[in-house]
Parts: sequence; C-alpha cells; structure tokens
Amino acid sequence: MNPEAGQHANESRTALITGAASGIGRALVLGLLADQYRIVAVDLDRDGLDQLRVAAGRQASSLHPIVADLADFDPAAIAQTACDRFGHVDILINNAGVGQAQIRPDYHVNPPKFYEVGPEHWNRAIAVNATAVFLLSRSLVPGMTQRGWGRVINITTSLGTMLRGGYAPYGPSKASAEALSAVMAEDLKETGVTVNVVTPGGVVNTALIPDQAPFSRDTLVQPTIMLPPVRWLCSRASDGFTGQRYLGINWDARAEPGIVAGQAGAPIGWKSIATLPVIPHKG
Repeated sequence: MNPEAGQHANESRTALITGAASGIGRALVLGLLADQYRIVAVDLDRDGLDQLRVAAGRQASSLHPIVADLADFDPAAIAQTACDRFGHVDILINNAGVGQAQIRPDYHVNPPKFYEVGPEHWNRAIAVNATAVFLLSRSLVPGMTQRGWGRVINITTSLGTMLRGGYAPYGPSKASAEALSAVMAEDLKETGVTVNVVTPGGVVNTALIPDQAPFSRDTLVQPTIMLPPVRWLCSRASDGFTGQRYLGINWDARAEPGIVAGQAGAPIGWKSIATLPVIPHKG
C-alpha cells in the first residue's frame, strides 16, 4: 500500500471513477483499490467492468460497478446508488472521455475538419467530456461540503490538443471541462473540497487511440503515469491545493510529493496567457 494513502485507508474513503473499465480509469481503480479505497466504477462497458472485478482480486468487495452511458444518464441515481453501497462519496474522478475515433478511426492521419463533424458527434463529446463532469459534480459535491472534505479530480488534455486543427469536438469539450474546473475551484474555496485537473502530457495508450493511429503502442505514455498525482490528490497531504492542473508525465514519483506538485503543476486554465476583464466597482 502506498504510505500517502494510509490516513485515507483508515477512514474508508470512497472514490467514484468514470470511464473505469479501461485505460486511465482502470489504472486508477486498481491503484486506489490497492491503497484500500472503496471504489464506485462507472462505465458503459459491462464486460470491461466484469473484467475489472476479476482483476481486483481480493479487493473486489471494495469495488461497486455501475453500468451507465454518460451521454444519457441519471446523475442523482448514480450518486444515490454509490451512497447506498458505501455511505458517501469523498472523491469524484471525472475520467470518462469520447475521442475523435467516433468520427473516423484514422483521424491521426486524416483529421476531420470541423465542418465534417456531425451534430451527433459534437453532442456526444460535449455530453460525456463536459456535461457529465458538471452533472456528477453537482450531485456529489454538496455531500462533500457538508462533511467538510472532498476531492474533484478532472482528467482533461493538453492545451495543444484543445486547440489543434482536426480536434473538434474533443478539444473544445475538454477545454469546457477545464474552464468548469476553474469555476468550481473558486466556488469551493474554504469548504475543504478541492478541485484539480490532471492530464497525461502526451498521447496515452488507451482505447481512445485506435489501431489505425500511426504509433507503436509501446512508445505511448502508459495509463499508470496518472496514478502518482491522483494518489497524492486523494490524500490529506494535498489539503489546500486547489485550482491546479498537474501533468502526469512531469510527476516524479520518487520525489517528495509536495515539492513535485509545485514543479508539475500550474493554475487551471489559461490565466498566464489571458487578459482578464476589467470589473466595475459595485455601487
């Protein structure tokens, strides 16, 4: 077990993780289960969730799968199911994502222009990558604030991916989740609930990268790179750290986490490149 998780393990913390059946989500589920967290695993892939339970082994009793399509779901029902099973949810990790392969699997070599994207593609990406983040946070954060402690961790993407040609709707939908994260962090100051973003910092070996991609999978960033920063954010050691984005690829798991956080983190969003508006004085 990771020593940073010791306090949480003793306090029976519960994390709800979306996109849990594969890729980054699966890596986070198995890593946090090993740290003795209780996990609510949400995914639309029933078979993948069954395989996740098998992989959990002796920790399977601390894993509760929920089959749901985040493009069309009932957030209150998911929150209620999670609370019925484990009493409460302390940590929400919004990881589920819809990528460009929904448009065409060879998008890396044949990137779609925005005008080639169908409304159904746009709506699904926005629903899963952004709206679900809002809906689940809205359902679960009030309980966290009542208890005076909680975590919202949103998995977004690099700025370059948000803005790159051929990346609508994936890029804009992740930019929406990033902006929402900044708003939530401000709204939750002084509540004990923190909101942070974690992004891999490179192309990750997940199902979002189709076989038609021109990459060798062993050269890609592996999903487990996300576990060290997420593990630290879930612990009490990260109390007070909010409104930040952390790059998994820059996180040195061998170093002291508080120092690494300063080196691998930056404010959520684009505050360093933006001109903030002039706000008139309130009369």
